[in-house]
Amino acid sequence: MDERLSAYDHKMTKTLENLQSEFMTIRAGRANPHVLDNITVDYYGAPSSIQQVANVSVPEPRMIQIQPWEGSMLKEIEKAIQVSDIGINPTNDGKLIRLVFPELTEERRKELAKDIKKRGENAKVAIRNIRRDANDAFKKLSKEDVSEDEIKELEDDVQKLTDSYIKKIDDAVDAKSKEIMTV
Repeated sequence: MDERLSAYDHKMTKTLENLQSEFMTIRAGRANPHVLDNITVDYYGAPSSIQQVANVSVPEPRMIQIQPWEGSMLKEIEKAIQVSDIGINPTNDGKLIRLVFPELTEERRKELAKDIKKRGENAKVAIRNIRRDANDAFKKLSKEDVSEDEIKELEDDVQKLTDSYIKKIDDAVDAKSKEIMTV
């Protein structure tokens, strides 16, 4: 691959990875510890992720169990989960916290599928913006003794790159939507 294209390929890869990590935080009726990724707790004055201050496990398909390293963190973790937007109330038994995931309703599944499509569209827009930036940069190369044919070839290559990433995004959206809609 042309080194002039690799920077844009890297940006597109980052966009796709970001979308996939966003998809991991969407709960699909099954317990997935990644729904806790964006939740931080105050650990001696420093914001820390729950995974850094507790053991997070999935003992059953629809339950996450959180066992803090220190008993004093129990209330902090419980409070952080309650104010987060994951929509699950934690149950605290004095030693550990349990999150029980209810079955998703058909209406909620459709809402989540719409949200997934919207996030996919946003990722596609980001990919297209990267393509536009690349094409703008290639047009400026004409001032630096680069032939028009070479610029046209670079533009074609960045279009092929864009098309491949758009397809990967579509595939990721379809896979996540299918996962959500499966009862």
